[in-house]
Amino acid sequence: MKNNKQPVCPWTPEDERGHFPSIIEWWCMEGFFKTVEDNKKWSFKTTFTEWFETKPKNIGSLYNLSLFNLEAGTHFLEYTRNESKQLESKKDCFDVKFEDCYLKGLYPDYEMNIKNRKKNIELQLKYHAESLPYWVAQQITGGHLPMGLGSYRYGFIPDGNLSGTIRIDEKKYTVVGKGYYEHVWGNFSYTNPFRNLSEYKKTLSTYAKLIGRQIGGSKVKIPKSIAFSTENNPLSFDWAWALLDNGWSIFYGNVLFWIIQGPVLGTLILTKDGKTYHEFKKISFRYNKTRYAKCHGFYYPTDLELTAETKKEKLHLRFKMENDAGEYIRRFADGKIYVGYSIIEAPGVVEGSYSDGKEKIKLTGICKIEIQRQVSRFGHNMLKLDFLLPPKGVGITIDLDSHFLEKKISAKVQLAPSPKIKFNIKRIDRTNIHKNIQTSDLKGKV
Repeated sequence: MKNNKQPVCPWTPEDERGHFPSIIEWWCMEGFFKTVEDNKKWSFKTTFTEWFETKPKNIGSLYNLSLFNLEAGTHFLEYTRNESKQLESKKDCFDVKFEDCYLKGLYPDYEMNIKNRKKNIELQLKYHAESLPYWVAQQITGGHLPMGLGSYRYGFIPDGNLSGTIRIDEKKYTVVGKGYYEHVWGNFSYTNPFRNLSEYKKTLSTYAKLIGRQIGGSKVKIPKSIAFSTENNPLSFDWAWALLDNGWSIFYGNVLFWIIQGPVLGTLILTKDGKTYHEFKKISFRYNKTRYAKCHGFYYPTDLELTAETKKEKLHLRFKMENDAGEYIRRFADGKIYVGYSIIEAPGVVEGSYSDGKEKIKLTGICKIEIQRQVSRFGHNMLKLDFLLPPKGVGITIDLDSHFLEKKISAKVQLAPSPKIKFNIKRIDRTNIHKNIQTSDLKGKV
């Protein structure tokens, strides 16, 4: 007998509205749209965030709008904070407001009014969800993710229709497009991620489940190559959302453990119809190209590649930033190790392939890439290990690129087929430090 039971929406009205007194909570909408009258293409992201901490007392809210003109390759940023007041909101429904900008609704319909006051731009948009909501890591941790010693719940809708208007100065245009929506809340802190000791057992259990998902049911193998960096610490993440031309959508989030090439400890989620979701387990990644954030002292990927496999399926994706990225950093007043956190975002394109063992499908589409880094005062430091494995031989090559030490060190120890030892050390010229890392340094099998 066929099972005709329809998937049920996992979100309740209680899920959608605020969760005071969570330490942090945000609602985010983003997407791609075009203006009907002149066929110009745009991308945007808006976030309404609030936070509440009692030790020390820390209450506030912020509103931001990132707007990308895809025709001109430019972007505008509206970022406003209130350090003493939470968002205006309603207790019985999802309706949040920061000054005269707002975001509200109930699945599957939402609406927003968002502005960039400096450029005199206003967006009045409606969003109708075409997909069911989904909790990230829903099948692994019940939708909970770790952050430092805290944790949070992360829900998203990967596909919906956008409609409304954009006003630029005194001209108004009709817009249509596609969008993504997310809602996140939890008990963690960017400024002091190890403060929340009361939840450490729950957090460690969540980390263990994510790591166990990656290695569970498979043989532990020595990789041919693996690379680490200080900026890819566990308080940082890589994120991407993609809408494919065939109607599928992709969510990717990687909780970084200093790795810049190797296994993914986050998740890669594919939905073909917006109703059923598949979370891949065996995932690997690498950075094909990186860019130096000069004011922040670290590198971030502008071109990243993923492979994900099951017994029958194989997914290969490559995300590439197409616009100049928006780089934002918030400095911490008393950061001892971490001096701030930075968010880098840009729209882009995605390409790749999907195979189910019977046929191989070429994939293309649009994507949004967001990179968050907890910025260390030690700057960029990278360690890359290449292993020579049997039957070709036995050995290891070590490359260390340290801005903190101002040194670039390489060493090679080979035991077979013939013993070899090499060692080299170079001083890094600080005036050209942003040119030090090259894409070729990160090449290797994903």
